[in-house]
Amino acid sequence: MDPLHPLYEPYDHGMLDVGDGNLVYWEVCGDPRGRPAVVLHGGPGSGCAPGYRRYFDPERYRVVLFDQRGCGRSLPHASDPATDMSLNTTAHLVADLERLREHLGIDRWVVTGTSWGSTLALAYAERHTDRVAAVVIDGVTSTRRSEIDWLYNGVGRFLPEQWQRFRAAVPGGGDVVADYARALENPDPAVRLAAARAFHTWEDATISLEPKGPTTLYSDRDETAMLARARICAHYFSRGAFLEEGVLLREAGRLARVPGTLIHGRFDLGSPLETAWRLARAMPLAQLVVIEGEGHTGGATMKEAKRRALDALVAG
Repeated sequence: MDPLHPLYEPYDHGMLDVGDGNLVYWEVCGDPRGRPAVVLHGGPGSGCAPGYRRYFDPERYRVVLFDQRGCGRSLPHASDPATDMSLNTTAHLVADLERLREHLGIDRWVVTGTSWGSTLALAYAERHTDRVAAVVIDGVTSTRRSEIDWLYNGVGRFLPEQWQRFRAAVPGGGDVVADYARALENPDPAVRLAAARAFHTWEDATISLEPKGPTTLYSDRDETAMLARARICAHYFSRGAFLEEGVLLREAGRLARVPGTLIHGRFDLGSPLETAWRLARAMPLAQLVVIEGEGHTGGATMKEAKRRALDALVAG
């Protein structure tokens, strides 16, 4: 049985000029008088997908979705090597989110995010706590350098053959993510595309051991989207997501009065449960929901848990 709400279409959309020559695509769905909520997609650089809308009751939510800088329908696109990546940092995305809230005339909203989107949700909520009504995040990560090192190095102990191919696909031998970041800035388009494919093949491998884990979730996208996502991911992850190490966990006490739900798969190999557990201890009004038998990509049980958490915020 499908655990989500039926798909519905946006009633408004546009391109927001956020400065620095960047235009961010946004759309709003559901009830214009409903409870405002914003969706922060993963990646970074994956872009929003229509399926994100289905977690929200269209008769009770006013749902805002947008493509973060450089990906999806936002411009300039990171697949273009001329796009200046120095203008794409976590601080820029937090500021873009706040500009979007003001543009849409929203006072406070429910902030939701998946994977990288959970990191961005935390960064935004800790900076603009008075604008956050609740937090619902899944596949929880704070994108610490230690978490990045685990995803692109540590997991290799479970997948040595796949990791060796990932390591060998780009020149270097030092920091593998930094090597990929350089390769994805190479002037030769063939080098950039080969690096993007290898990057996504590794990410697919990290979820391949999960129960019911898809095998081509990250690599099954067109070349333009693949180039943008890999370039943005490597740009962020080679620089610790432009965050002081551990800052989001250290400052999670700022969210002590923010209600919410943290949803995480027990078998999440790429983003182990520890981060969600530590975060929940600092957020007494937030519930940690551990999904047994599922991983980072989740399944029907995780989807239902997220939908239920969002439904509960507008119940009655």
